[in-house]
Amino acid sequence: MPAADDSRPEAVAAYLRGLQRHIVEAVETADGGRCVRDPWHKAPGEPLQGSGLTCILEGGALFERAGCGFSQVRGPRLPPSATQHRPELAGAPFEAMGVSLVFHPRNPYVPIVHMNVRMLAALPADGAPVCWFGGGMDLTPCYGFEEDAVHFHRSCRDALAPFGDDKYPRFKAWCDDYFTLKHRNEQRGVGGIFFDDFAEPDFDQSFALLRSVGDAFLPAYLPIVERRRNMPYGERERAFQLHRRGRYVEFNLVWDRGTHFGLQSGGRTESILLSMPPLASWAYRLQPEPGSPEAALYSDFIVRREWL
Repeated sequence: MPAADDSRPEAVAAYLRGLQRHIVEAVETADGGRCVRDPWHKAPGEPLQGSGLTCILEGGALFERAGCGFSQVRGPRLPPSATQHRPELAGAPFEAMGVSLVFHPRNPYVPIVHMNVRMLAALPADGAPVCWFGGGMDLTPCYGFEEDAVHFHRSCRDALAPFGDDKYPRFKAWCDDYFTLKHRNEQRGVGGIFFDDFAEPDFDQSFALLRSVGDAFLPAYLPIVERRRNMPYGERERAFQLHRRGRYVEFNLVWDRGTHFGLQSGGRTESILLSMPPLASWAYRLQPEPGSPEAALYSDFIVRREWL
């Protein structure tokens, strides 16, 4: 777990601010609308100190809700969700920063997407900051298309290729393991890549990997959006989209470590929950009609499989 000098966290923060700006501008161009930009600062005396920028587009032509947030905060004590694999750092002050986004498209044929890149630094009193990284991206379609899943996974593989042939298979499996609704024995989507508590082999290489993942997001997602955004749909597809969004809510509230970390550490609730869809629904024991596109999502797409 390599240590880093005090200047390195700020270099990460500068990259993350630029990444958020680039993604938000691309969202506005694709949608034709404009994101609300909501800068915030933690008030003196709150558990966390720091600031951030929440950008969100609601009610757009393309995105019913698209949120992309940057935060950089410091706290007096690492929360349990951050130290379960690093007990030696329990109780240490910390700095956390990241960009996190979730886009909920209006058209049911355009998949939901999530991306997050982040750095966490423990700040022990007797030494230099100890930094590690996490993040990834994953795709959650309501209606599955093999070419979309293949393109997304190929983009993830290519982003990781400069850092070793082991990274994509390892992070792909990690994503499949992580984005599972354990209470339903069901995958959230078609996966992607995920990594956490990562510091291999050193700070500079880990930071380079983080940048490669962040920079790969738009080329991985926007071509899929353009293929699907004008597909016609009706009430049936809309109802199924809202049902699948309900599953998305379940995962984020019950299982997501990032959500838990933010809430446990006293983060800004509105920004933490920008991943929630504007509308969702639940139905008791909904069973798609056999042979339907809805049934195919369960049998062919939200299962663990090798896409490449």
